[in-house]
Amino acid sequence: MPNDPSIPEQPGPAAAEASPGAAEVREPPEVPGAQGRAMLAALGRLPQGALSRAFGRLADVPLPKPLRAPVLGGFARMVGADVNEAAESLESFPTLNRFFTRTLKPGARAWPNDPRVAACPVDGATGQLGRVTGGRLIQAKGRTYSLRDLLDEDGQWERFEGGAFVTLYLSPKDYHRIHSPADGTIPRARHVPGALMPVNLPAVMHVPDLFARNERLLCYINSPLGRIAVVAVGAYNVGRISATFDREWNARPGDDAWVTNRGATTAQSKAYDPPPGVRQGDHIMTFHLGSTVVLVFEPGRVALSSDLAVGKAVRLGMEIGRAP
Repeated sequence: MPNDPSIPEQPGPAAAEASPGAAEVREPPEVPGAQGRAMLAALGRLPQGALSRAFGRLADVPLPKPLRAPVLGGFARMVGADVNEAAESLESFPTLNRFFTRTLKPGARAWPNDPRVAACPVDGATGQLGRVTGGRLIQAKGRTYSLRDLLDEDGQWERFEGGAFVTLYLSPKDYHRIHSPADGTIPRARHVPGALMPVNLPAVMHVPDLFARNERLLCYINSPLGRIAVVAVGAYNVGRISATFDREWNARPGDDAWVTNRGATTAQSKAYDPPPGVRQGDHIMTFHLGSTVVLVFEPGRVALSSDLAVGKAVRLGMEIGRAP
């Protein structure tokens, strides 16, 4: 069980070095209001995995065909999802989960098709961005976390010291598939069991080491831009993440299978020989609801786009960085 998130944690000595904006990181962390802190503290004491699996079963309840359009359409309007971009009609989605994992119409997103460009792997919003410094990344104002803890193994995180990173948050309205930001191969992947705390703004502001304590599925892509770590972080009611790059890893064949939130207690790594190849824009993972992706680049290989800003929306396929 994670530490009590109702107790704020001050950043350690390395926090001030987590990005070029060091003066900002030295400030005390922002925290949500008392009601938000109380809710996070309560969630920290609940069986998050079991509750998320129960919600997942609810999302898998078959919808009678006459009810699909009104139920899914009403949900889409409530969260702000654009159903016109879906490749299929609402009547074709038998469950809420299938709607969440929908595909887009051909041509709905454009890709750079340039080996010098890192493309955005998801629709969502920018959480934080900057440089890995002292082995730490920025989680929120005044709060950092360890890259080694995020990747959960030695021998991998060290090569990213000094490199760029960007955190991308997916809300319920967003398209939930994760795509490759570049051409390359996937030599290694890892599943890390953990908590399933929310990853919304109050939680990011307040829960120490949030992304490094939640359950996650990650892969590395060897690309013309160097090695890229793609970390899909689970969250409360979003514990299921599937691997398209390794379908046999999922619980069972098919679109409703996943790697995470299956009750595992130990991490598992996979090394691929030969490594599967991917092209920029290939579908590599799926959130069965929505959560957060952290991208980490090797030093000197990618300069992040000036269009990125905290809280600003991003779209699948847009340029988020390029070779200097």
